[in-house]
Amino acid sequence: MKVAKFGGSSVASAEQLKKVANIIMDDSDRRAIVVSAPGKRFKEDTKVTDLLIDLGQAYFNEDSYDYQLEQVMVRFKEITEQLQLPENVLKEIKQDLEKVLASEYSDELKVDAIKAIGEDSSAKVLSAYLQSLGLEATYLSPQEAGIIVSDEPGSAQILDESFDEIYKLRERKEIVVIPGFFGYTKEGKLVTFSRGGSDITGSIVAAGIKADLYENFTDVDSVYCVNPTIVDNPKEITALTYKEMRELSYAGFSVFHDEALIPAFKASIPVCIKNTNNPNGLGTIIVSQKETGDNPVVGIASDTGFLSLYVSKYLMNRELGFGRRLLHILEDECISFEHTPSGIDDLSVIIRESQLSVEKEQKVIERIKAELDPDMVHVERNLALIMIVGEGMNSTIGIAGKATAAFTEANVNLEMINQGSSEVSLMFGIKASGVNNAVKALYKSFFE
Repeated sequence: MKVAKFGGSSVASAEQLKKVANIIMDDSDRRAIVVSAPGKRFKEDTKVTDLLIDLGQAYFNEDSYDYQLEQVMVRFKEITEQLQLPENVLKEIKQDLEKVLASEYSDELKVDAIKAIGEDSSAKVLSAYLQSLGLEATYLSPQEAGIIVSDEPGSAQILDESFDEIYKLRERKEIVVIPGFFGYTKEGKLVTFSRGGSDITGSIVAAGIKADLYENFTDVDSVYCVNPTIVDNPKEITALTYKEMRELSYAGFSVFHDEALIPAFKASIPVCIKNTNNPNGLGTIIVSQKETGDNPVVGIASDTGFLSLYVSKYLMNRELGFGRRLLHILEDECISFEHTPSGIDDLSVIIRESQLSVEKEQKVIERIKAELDPDMVHVERNLALIMIVGEGMNSTIGIAGKATAAFTEANVNLEMINQGSSEVSLMFGIKASGVNNAVKALYKSFFE
């Protein structure tokens, strides 16, 4: 039994949905289907989720939302008419949206319910289309599917008890089409995962039914070893481990939401990334373990928007609890951190810039000076992180030397290097302005 998840580009139009139906019919093992909301049909287009967010903002601002509502309905009308579906499918979508807007949900829950309409409607459209083709298929809400989540609107977490409920889907003989992105609390409240959460739903369903394979259909043939907007025609990655994919997706790879694979990883279910527009292509398989060749590096990821909070104090290493007190200040100010490279007398905390506004920065620095009495404290913004990823790097001689030589060739200064005990990644911090040149030089060094 396979779980197939289709992303926004795969369900963006009637033409794409016809391809999805052909893929489902091509393999009778594909019996659990998870869908995103319709994405962009072309580069300048707007995703349905973004249209729904605009609608919600107009609603909460007590402005007229007729235009936004029409935009959403036009997208679904175009799809349902071209697929020659009964009028009641479109009518139900509009009723669902109006019901949410008229509900007495709290504002927080109403925001989630509005955003979830895209995925929910997408699942209803696909199941109706499959039925029109003579297939045994049914729409299944996440609640009926057994997706029980924590009461955290916008960032729900799956509860362990869900998996026993989801396993019951194996008993069904028909194709079940489940909307991604959201679940229900024990009390029956609709709450969403974080943005990109349809991938999380697919992974949860795959883990729950103990699928033989979780297929994630998108608009690329495979995962590339580097961002194709930086390097032309980069090499494809045919096989990755979960750890490698997690590192790559965290550090700027956009194929997967960085939490998406956790349920599949825990259940040791192989994941295959495939292209809806080229379903017979090899794709990229993600597994628990794989053999490492002569070059253990599988990919180079990069992301901007970081800063470094640098704290220095002579004999810091002898001051019991210094690091704990520093991180406690950040916790007090609701700031999460990414990495903490350190020396004997200094400590850097890498933080996403969105976590530390200029106003909050001043308060944090004042607290550090007052509570920790450092010799020096300052913040350096506009940093980028580049990660070289691959299992087995720590047992391969010369990886770090090869990387630093590439930075030298690109004329990019290193602000930070951090490997620590990681067996999977080697991280470099540089000024954001040097990202493209550095990535190109690293690609040349490791893959050409």
